Amino acid sequence: MSKMKVNVITPEKVVYDKEASMIVVRTIDGNRGIMPNHQALVTGVDIGELKIKDGEEESILALSKGYMEVRPQEVNILVDTAEFSHEIDEERAKEAKDRAQERLAKGNEINHKRAEIALRKAINRLKVGKGRNFE
Repeated sequence: MSKMKVNVITPEKVVYDKEASMIVVRTIDGNRGIMPNHQALVTGVDIGELKIKDGEEESILALSKGYMEVRPQEVNILVDTAEFSHEIDEERAKEAKDRAQERLAKGNEINHKRAEIALRKAINRLKVGKGRNFE
């Protein structure tokens, strides 16, 4: 089976740096499946999950916004934050969700947009955290 190099990078660290047989990532255009020998592509990454498959193994990460560069044998995903499902602190994510909902209920227009993004990130972290049986 053919493989490709997958790199997930945040400003703080390289989160993932291994070979994989397929990824599914949330982009600004919707979910995209990428396999080795994919056509070259550069696109925005949206808040959502990233599934990385290598044979029978599957890893799930919660991603924030960023960019993805796809080349036939390599995918580079540059995002603000990336967390494996097993790293997500569910209680902390719930608290962040509650804070964002409170800010949305009483905030002004500038804070409203930031609160919406914070809410989407918290909900995504909670959703991805449910997949803890994966890496």
